[in-house]
Amino acid sequence: MIKIIIKEDKYINSIKITGHANYNEYGKDIVCAAVSSICLTTCNGIMSLEDTIECNEKSGLLEISVKKITDINQKLLINMLDMLEELKGQYPKNIEIRNEE
Repeated sequence: MIKIIIKEDKYINSIKITGHANYNEYGKDIVCAAVSSICLTTCNGIMSLEDTIECNEKSGLLEISVKKITDINQKLLINMLDMLEELKGQYPKNIEIRNEE
C-alpha cells in the first residue's frame, strides 16, 4: 500500500509518500506509476517556477518539504493532493492518505 502523510497547520508543510501499491507486479503497477507521475510532475512544476520546496526521491519514498510558503506551491500541492484523493477513490485498497499536525 502507498501511504501518503501530509503535515500541515494552516498551510502544507511537508508530504511523505512511502511504499508500493501492490496492484500489479513491480514495473507494471499502474497505481504506482500514476502516483509517481502526479507527484513528480507537481514537484518539477513548482521547482521550475520557484525555489521554495525540496523533493527527495528514492525507491519507495518521496519526501516533499516546503522551505517557504507561497501561493504557487500551496495551490499546486493542493491540486496534487486532490488528484491523489481521486486516485484513492478508484484504488482504495492501494492508497492511504492521512493528515498529521
